[in-house]
Amino acid sequence: MSLRSQVVGCGGYLPERIVTNEELARRLDTSDGWIRQRTGIGERRIAADSELTSDLAYEAASRALQRAGMSGSDLDLIVLATATPDHTFPSTAVKVQARLGMKRGAAFDVQAVCSGFIFALATADNALRLGQARTALVIGAETFSRILDWTDRGTCVLFGDGAGAVVLNAAPLEGPAARGVLSTHLHSDGRLHDILYVDGGPSLTGTTGHLRMEGREVFRQAVQHLSEVVDEALAANGLQPSDLDWLVPHQANTRIIDAVCRKLGLAPNKTVVTIERHANTSAASIPLALDEAVSDGRIRPGHLVLLEALGGGLTWGAGIVRW
Repeated sequence: MSLRSQVVGCGGYLPERIVTNEELARRLDTSDGWIRQRTGIGERRIAADSELTSDLAYEAASRALQRAGMSGSDLDLIVLATATPDHTFPSTAVKVQARLGMKRGAAFDVQAVCSGFIFALATADNALRLGQARTALVIGAETFSRILDWTDRGTCVLFGDGAGAVVLNAAPLEGPAARGVLSTHLHSDGRLHDILYVDGGPSLTGTTGHLRMEGREVFRQAVQHLSEVVDEALAANGLQPSDLDWLVPHQANTRIIDAVCRKLGLAPNKTVVTIERHANTSAASIPLALDEAVSDGRIRPGHLVLLEALGGGLTWGAGIVRW
């Protein structure tokens, strides 16, 4: 019997503290207008000193499970995407596993930076399709504020903290119109490592380090690779851009989002955009945007939803889900 992963619940969590562009402008050579014009960002959430990535992940996961009518004991698998784990080891996922009361199966992290949620979704989807698990929790969670150089206006204004999660159930495949994850498409190119990276790590320096980025080159690569992987995902499913109900992109920059929309010929009102209030939350951005659009009724059962992201590595990917 062929199986497909169906989304049965989603949830999100944002820290309480809001940092506006005006607050940053009081200590950096920048302004609200400068940030908005170049990125579309107006504010971001910053985790409290006592909040860890696992705390954010647990809150988002709990809400997703509640909306699915499930508990942690129902899970067989947790795949958690993060570039800002609590510890070098063990994984952040196992801490969430323990707090949720999940006592069987497996929990582990994946690291693909801003593409992490799509990589995690693909990993969980493959496990469910193969019958290795029946119910999976896919989480994207980040505390990027901990790896920012707060004196670098070119990077620190771009990012925020948050977490989002979806619950997947394995269900029999009932024809091409069946709900579920239709396909996922993953790519990376390590030759582009130096345009977006963190200058630290246990093996390299023994310290955490700070995020470094060549913004113009990242922008150029993002538009190119995201356009290509979106075409790949549509072609794999015999779809046209006009078949899509929603584009839920990684929330990195409104100019990148607009460029992909123009390539697809999608109207802006078919794109879920949260960057103005969330900034770039890396692996958390897509599930946070999904949670918002499902909660407010934009994304409804039967809708075709395209997900896409690019992150450090470089990594990039796309997925199509019939909600």
